[in-house]
Amino acid sequence: MRRLSLSAWLGGALIGGLLAIVLLSLVWTPFNPLAIDLDHTFAPPSARHWLGSDEFGRDVLSRAMAGARISVGIALATVLAAVTAGTIIGVAAGFLRGAVDRVLMTFNDALLAFPGMLLALAVIAVFGAGAGSIVFALATAYLPSVVRVVRGSVLSIREREYVEASRVMGNSEAYSMLRHVAPNASPQIAVLATSLFGWVLLSESALSFLGVGVPAPAPTWGNMLASARPYLDTAAWLAFTPGACIVATLLGANLLSDALRDRFDPRSAA
Repeated sequence: MRRLSLSAWLGGALIGGLLAIVLLSLVWTPFNPLAIDLDHTFAPPSARHWLGSDEFGRDVLSRAMAGARISVGIALATVLAAVTAGTIIGVAAGFLRGAVDRVLMTFNDALLAFPGMLLALAVIAVFGAGAGSIVFALATAYLPSVVRVVRGSVLSIREREYVEASRVMGNSEAYSMLRHVAPNASPQIAVLATSLFGWVLLSESALSFLGVGVPAPAPTWGNMLASARPYLDTAAWLAFTPGACIVATLLGANLLSDALRDRFDPRSAA
């Protein structure tokens, strides 16, 4: 059994630490993330406010912890929706081929023609801002890429001997897809989902930064960055904390994705 690489340990530690913070924020934060304290506005990092306070006296650490819960929740829901729908469509298109493949991929290519962020903004403009709208918008934006990756993997798997043997034995197409094709495509899907998590979280932060994410005063890392922008010269800690959280999460997801890819496909490490 191959030993885990340094990138696997580091990526796992970063993502594990993030999930631990999310779970902790469900039961405890140093202060109420929404509580206004006008007597302690722009307080620098100290024993009272470990990461300082913002223009309304709200504790930055508490808001970053609550923001992790919201941002990670949206990212996980989006990845689950995009990967589930993309896997179903990609497996069907790659395995059944013919008219099914042409119809599904024509629709998929039409979505792929739109830039992901522009498509997400259009969906949010129709359905309004909110966590549910963001999940639907980002899942729609990332769905075509998932379908493409899954379909490509299935096209290779469907030609292998065990799939042909399943057909010769008289098994139905649905049985062959569920029993042989989908399980063997799962390693590539796991790598894709891990990488997608980081990019979805980055997109959610970008939407919040633009003001079309989760409405204030609910904290997300993106709207914390947007609120900190006017105070970069006088209170840099306001931008440092959410920015560092986004960078660490994206780095962790990418390292973990690379480690999974190397483990499932040793040739990629060469």
